[in-house]
Amino acid sequence: MSSALLTDMYELTMLRAALSGGTAHRRAVFEVFARRLPAGRRYGVVAGTGRVLEAIEHFRFGEPELEFLERVVDPPTLAFLADYRFSGNVYGYREGETYYPGSPIMVVEGTFAEAVVLETVILSILNHDCAIASAASRMAYAAGDRPLIEMGSRRTHERSAVAAARVAYLCGFATTSNLQAGLEYGVPTAGTSAHAFTLLHDSEEAAFRTQIDALGASTTLLVDTYSVPEAVRTAVKLAGGDLGAVRIDSGDLGVVAFEVRQQLDSLGADRTRIVVTGDLDEYAIAALAVAPVDGYGVGTKLVTGSGAPTANLVYKLVDREDSSGAMKPVAKTSVGKPSKGGRKWAYRSLVEGVAAGEVISNRADDFLGRPLLASLVRDGEIVGRESLDEARARHHESMLELPQIAHSLSPGDPAVPSIFS
Repeated sequence: MSSALLTDMYELTMLRAALSGGTAHRRAVFEVFARRLPAGRRYGVVAGTGRVLEAIEHFRFGEPELEFLERVVDPPTLAFLADYRFSGNVYGYREGETYYPGSPIMVVEGTFAEAVVLETVILSILNHDCAIASAASRMAYAAGDRPLIEMGSRRTHERSAVAAARVAYLCGFATTSNLQAGLEYGVPTAGTSAHAFTLLHDSEEAAFRTQIDALGASTTLLVDTYSVPEAVRTAVKLAGGDLGAVRIDSGDLGVVAFEVRQQLDSLGADRTRIVVTGDLDEYAIAALAVAPVDGYGVGTKLVTGSGAPTANLVYKLVDREDSSGAMKPVAKTSVGKPSKGGRKWAYRSLVEGVAAGEVISNRADDFLGRPLLASLVRDGEIVGRESLDEARARHHESMLELPQIAHSLSPGDPAVPSIFS
């Protein structure tokens, strides 16, 4: 499916004017970066790069798109779009890497006309996926060795749900309830049951028996539709010590978890796990660290970025060809929204394996640290594809690289300073 109309009208307004004025084919460099991290965040996580590459690959104006645009743009602009193929270069941070204020997480080089029309689709993907990734990473760290299931599909747009499930797995979640994410990206899927299933039956016991008969004793039973103690007794009576897990979705989860654990053990179900759900975020997960919880289901707070639904990324022109043919650094200088001109490279400065600085330079110099920008598109050809498992492994390694302060949930400055050189 074409991604070409996943854009704003103002991209085509600029394109039309540039074509008319003779500047459309000047060479240009755009960078994607955040001026600041969301309040309270010590680091951001890059995600969505793979989806951006898919969008660039499918950024083609076919007959339906051109027929619609006949009403929107003039014939020269329509002719340009009919032949549009991005032939430039894209560099970017790999998925799973952390980023900080000013990090050039994606660099797009091409003609102005080629690059400007990609702005909206690139930002829409990266702003969503980086926001979800940054929240998911904090949740996964707070959970420690306890598995997380992503279950936020009913709390967001249907396509955003698929992207969120992909990102959550990238950042350490074990499974998702979203089947489309399983099909498209190979994310492991899992699911329990809702209160509606219990309410469907004439009794809670009948509901549990039906579920166990169909799925086996290793299933997870939802025990808070009516009385939690009564439900736990019924569950163990039917499944015995082989009961896989119980899910708690309401009440003071920490207190209830202790009570349920004690009850399960007293009934001989000491191997039965306890899974908790219910508007969990990284703070609630951290608070449950001492509770006898074996896994978490996270939905609303994950797919809304845990209070930061966008990463506040921008797409800015930083270098362009002037009338003489030379490249010239350019930057916005308005109050409150300044940017730094010139094409940049990024490096991670490490001290004994721990990130000490995000070095952002107008020169390429590997002595500045570990290079962060990888080639993703070369002369219009996608060269930077990688598997989701590779990105997941990278994120795990990037977490090991962070200073300990990065994992604090209290407000504070970015854990790694941005150093411009």
